[in-house]
Amino acid sequence: MRIFLTVLDSLGIGELPDADLYGDKGSNTLKAIYNSPEFNAPTMTDMGLFNIVGTPDRAVKNPTAAYCRLSEASAGKDTVTGHWEMCQIISNRPFPTYPNGFPKEIIDEFEKQTGKKTICNLPYSGTEVINDYGEESIRDGKLIVYTSADSVFQIAAHEEYVPIKELYKYCEIARNILCGEHAVGRVIARPFIGTPGDFKRTANRHDYSLEPPTCTLDVLKNAGKDVISVGKIKDIFAGKGITEAYPGATNTVAMDSLSKVLDMDFDGLCFTNLVDFDAVYGHRNNIDGYAKAVSDFDVFLKESIEKLRDDDVFILTSDHGCDPSTPSTDHSREYTFGLFYGKNIESCDLGTLSAFASLGKTICSLLGVENSLEGKDLSNLILK
Repeated sequence: MRIFLTVLDSLGIGELPDADLYGDKGSNTLKAIYNSPEFNAPTMTDMGLFNIVGTPDRAVKNPTAAYCRLSEASAGKDTVTGHWEMCQIISNRPFPTYPNGFPKEIIDEFEKQTGKKTICNLPYSGTEVINDYGEESIRDGKLIVYTSADSVFQIAAHEEYVPIKELYKYCEIARNILCGEHAVGRVIARPFIGTPGDFKRTANRHDYSLEPPTCTLDVLKNAGKDVISVGKIKDIFAGKGITEAYPGATNTVAMDSLSKVLDMDFDGLCFTNLVDFDAVYGHRNNIDGYAKAVSDFDVFLKESIEKLRDDDVFILTSDHGCDPSTPSTDHSREYTFGLFYGKNIESCDLGTLSAFASLGKTICSLLGVENSLEGKDLSNLILK
């Protein structure tokens, strides 16, 4: 049996009850984009995306998939927390964030171990930080260290002056330093190229996540199942539980990789992250760009589900919100959606579920693998 779990990174569907605690009251990523002239998603609409409670009123009479609204049980609203919860890890304490930059002792130790001076050390937009600090970084041989509202330690450097392997080594040093109370969710390499006034980030980003506890991916791998990563999934789980990995630095690359996996024989899970919704459009408050990206994916989705075999299951979801219509450029604390599609899947309304972990629990059950981790098994509700 083949299961395809595909994450539309940041496509939230409305504020969670505790959104005000995160400064996200009123956030609704789907609502922000669905009136854009660029929005056209007939395949997901037919599946039942707008039949889910709380979504804009575009419900269809006979949806083709089982559908649900998913609450986040974990504390936080970041990529790692959301993906880990899908794989049955509930994080009761959010990863640390640094609205005023990292403490002096962290920066001092990082500079000592790398032998490199740093600049910035503030929350910053990834595109703006290289425009504001890129020239100084090149001139003085310094690394740009910055963070965001998420639990991340990001290191930017020009590829022609700091080779990729060297930048990755600095990230590994930072990952080893950032432990205990400063155990951020991810250390991220952010290489760029170009000249002052025209710097651009490259596709050589690499994430160094904390190693997760035992999760869905470990359970499946230990049971002899294939666990295929497309995009940054392998990085998010620090490689744990992954048997094979394919690239996905952009939506286009990830969809191309996923298309190739759809043509492969395997028994298990293909887990895909589509990053552009979040990184390129949500964080930059680009409503029309976000809407167009969803529309482009919907075309790909139609082609993909036509390739499905009789017992395949295609699951769509998200990991958090990133409402491009709000003043904030950060993630938003939102409900996400679940759409379960396949020839053996019964169309039904699964209601609102209390944790993303039901995805992992259900995937294991569909693949005949027992586990005692978090989540509600939905397999008996969705199978014909």
